[in-house]
Amino acid sequence: MSWYENIPTMERQELRDLKKFIDISFKDFSRTYGDGIETFFDPLLYFLVWFEKLLINAPWPLIILVIAILAWIGSRSWLVVAGTICSFLVIGYFGMWKDTMSTLAIISVSTLLCISVGIPIGILMSRSDRLQSMVTPVLDVMQTIPSFVYLIPVVMLLGIGKVPGLIAVCIYAIPPIVRLTNLGIRLVDKEVLEAAESFGASYNQKLFGVQIPLALPNIFAGVNQTIMMALAMVVIASMIGVKGLGVPVLRAVSNQYLALGLLNGLAIVALAIIFDRISQSFGKRLQKHLESAHGV
Repeated sequence: MSWYENIPTMERQELRDLKKFIDISFKDFSRTYGDGIETFFDPLLYFLVWFEKLLINAPWPLIILVIAILAWIGSRSWLVVAGTICSFLVIGYFGMWKDTMSTLAIISVSTLLCISVGIPIGILMSRSDRLQSMVTPVLDVMQTIPSFVYLIPVVMLLGIGKVPGLIAVCIYAIPPIVRLTNLGIRLVDKEVLEAAESFGASYNQKLFGVQIPLALPNIFAGVNQTIMMALAMVVIASMIGVKGLGVPVLRAVSNQYLALGLLNGLAIVALAIIFDRISQSFGKRLQKHLESAHGV
């Protein structure tokens, strides 16, 4: 006999009433404010649709050239650039170009959102221990709660489509950039800050001139992890209307198409490796530059 069955009948009824109250309250909230919330996210939807169409409709040699240039800027490695070009050529050869561009669009937009929201939150956390103690449990919940659970309120509020999928990806992917921004700023040597104060630097001057530059390696590590976690959500996001490589993977699972699932899964892995190598190389070069600049 489970412990729940030992609860008195009256208390069990109260629990059922509480669950029913939560369900009804959220349904009423979604009906009342759902349209307004959708309107609020309309600019994000327009930008995502525009960016996806741009990547899909642009000539593939131009897309590969731009990606190769970005890979060189980030890694300064011909090996990484050659691997990037070969990966996208293979993706195109096997007919996965359109899905890959859709995935690239949502990963890029979600990463930009996570950076624009996560870094300021991480900075605020580094300024206040109380805020850190309040935000950390929220981040723990965001990282550990099953993604299917928070898909339920997102879908109830916004329905099926790109924006709900984008929000779900951001919820899953934003904790690393917040945590590592907070950690990086807190790890800045206090002697460096005291030296900046002795020269009369204000708080903003210390933050943007000393703390953030020295914390950039940690921040870029957070960006790297955010991208990896966003890619991990591609398949799950496809369940609520997000186009991309996750759709054929989901179709392959439901219909037992091994080749289809394997090819698209490997395409996701290729994107993850490319993003990982570029961001890691850029972070290491940035760290060496900062160490030499500060005489470390």
